[in-house]
Amino acid sequence: MGEPQAAAGKACVEYIKKAVELAIAGELDAIVTGPINKKAMNMGGYKYSGHTELLAHLTKTQDFAMLLVTGPLKVIHVSTHVSLKEAIRRVTKERVITVVTLASQALQEMGVTNPRIAVAGLNPHAGEDGMFGREEIEIITPAIQAARKEGINVAGPIAPDTVFLRAKRGEYDVVIAMYHDQGHVAIKMLGFELGVNVSIGLPIIRTSVDHGTAYRRAGLRLGTGDPSSLMEATKLAAQMAIGRRKRMQ
Repeated sequence: MGEPQAAAGKACVEYIKKAVELAIAGELDAIVTGPINKKAMNMGGYKYSGHTELLAHLTKTQDFAMLLVTGPLKVIHVSTHVSLKEAIRRVTKERVITVVTLASQALQEMGVTNPRIAVAGLNPHAGEDGMFGREEIEIITPAIQAARKEGINVAGPIAPDTVFLRAKRGEYDVVIAMYHDQGHVAIKMLGFELGVNVSIGLPIIRTSVDHGTAYRRAGLRLGTGDPSSLMEATKLAAQMAIGRRKRMQ
């Protein structure tokens, strides 16, 4: 009890597969997932780095991203479960444009008519005009300009050490983070217990808790865990399902 096991990891993936089948068939309006242990999943024979990648494979989705929601703050990532070195390599003009577009679509599904999108810089102070790196000048700014030409309300690149605070205060509806920890640290500092993870770009709606399996709680008496994140994930899934139905009418 409380340790990764191959059988449990295999079972987790089989449950997810079944839920996806039902959602694609139209028998479900949305999927809400609990946490999975990535080591157990790999031990069970499924070599994925997480839920998002598994769901993208099952739905044959090429362009997808992870959206985190905690109260007033929403964050979408250019990359997630990769090394920092690999994350920097994945900051391309094409990927930034894709994530900005996905962000705009997801926020509209949540009821935001004209989403205000902020793009975080990759480097300290968003590169400081090239003094601390040229990714903002050569990659991120051209991506933002291209997205604006498509009618998307997007600003940036904005210094990573201020952009999340500005969004929390209501200046923006969502922030595009360049890599996993850049976005996750801000979200989890604001409200770890209430975080929701949303896979965007999929043909189905999927939300999830924003925490791990908490194996250390295995076997403890009922009531020692906190269901807040699961409750928020369920409410957001329902909200998005209603929004999608209205758009399709």
